[in-house]
Amino acid sequence: MRELDVVVIGAGQAGLSAAHHLRRVGLEPDRDFVVLDHAPRPGGAWQFRWPSLTYGKVHGMHALPGMELTGADPDRPSSEVIGAYFTAYEERFGLRVHRPVEVSAVREGSGGRLLVETSEGAYAARALINATGTWDRPFWPRYPGQETFRGRQLHTANYPGPEEFAGRRVVVVGGGASGTQHLMEIAPYAAETFWVTRREPVFRDEPFTEEWGRAAVAMVEERVRAGLSPQSVVSVTGLPVTDAVRRAREQEVLDRLPMVDRITPTGVAWDDGRNVEADVILWATGFRPAVDHLAPLKLREPGGGIRAEDTRAVRDGRVHLVGYGPSASTIGANRAGRTAVRSVLRLLRETGGGTDRTRRTAGAAGKAGAAGKAGTVGAVGKARAVV
Repeated sequence: MRELDVVVIGAGQAGLSAAHHLRRVGLEPDRDFVVLDHAPRPGGAWQFRWPSLTYGKVHGMHALPGMELTGADPDRPSSEVIGAYFTAYEERFGLRVHRPVEVSAVREGSGGRLLVETSEGAYAARALINATGTWDRPFWPRYPGQETFRGRQLHTANYPGPEEFAGRRVVVVGGGASGTQHLMEIAPYAAETFWVTRREPVFRDEPFTEEWGRAAVAMVEERVRAGLSPQSVVSVTGLPVTDAVRRAREQEVLDRLPMVDRITPTGVAWDDGRNVEADVILWATGFRPAVDHLAPLKLREPGGGIRAEDTRAVRDGRVHLVGYGPSASTIGANRAGRTAVRSVLRLLRETGGGTDRTRRTAGAAGKAGAAGKAGTVGAVGKARAVV
């Protein structure tokens, strides 16, 4: 077992931001903290995105702290652009990410430390920054007859690109950004497409203003503070109306049907007698936070979520959640990484961890905490969430 001050789980946007700020305050990778990532290479969840999601189609990508992302080819797959960017970032700041490493559980250790059990051994940490995101937990709804469908069912997490749907009748389920993107891509290839959603999709023609962004983030944050399962930021901002969306609506590609009542061996059906024959059902139904490894700490509230104030879990102040709820956007993840490190510094000062430099910085962080909190909410309002 190795003892250190902080374990960061996840090397996506939020995890790398946190690691950067840990270095800035004087903590050293592999001596004072470690970053663990289960993915085979840098890039976070982006490395698993479908090839047709080019960088120019991304709804918003905020640069990591200390290093801008410039000159990217908008026609290049986002998985390649952001994978290369994250690789360069890790090398530039010497973050020494350990990968591939699976974290199986985090539980109470001895001496007030957290025990982090991993595929490369156990770590005993004074604090944990959890940045595991949602990609590893695709949400598959369940409907009557689903197991009888003789066609193909897949999720956004396994979406291969539009060419594989050539000549097929495709039902796309989901009213978020991924669902609309999939539908618009598939329509020119498929024999026929159908779009079904639980709720009427909300399209926003007006500009995404700072005020609206602040209000949207506040709604997500309110759920997290109440211990409810977090919604994504994009679920409350609505869908931006681009030129591609306008064309798709004019061509009736984005012609929404209500959610199906059951699935048949050959398609989907509604209780009013309507039915659709289909070869493929594509579930663009989102993701849930990947936090099962935290279960031994019993952080969940009756509402199903982990109650957090800023990034700190209310039930255990040693645990910080970044890229969770209101910080599940690229700029939100950056800010959350900084906020989490400020809180960790205060904890290290109280428990005797860190270095002389971190203990001095912890005092300054305490004074700046209120300003940092206000800055987080205001800045998030300027960015569009990424899904």
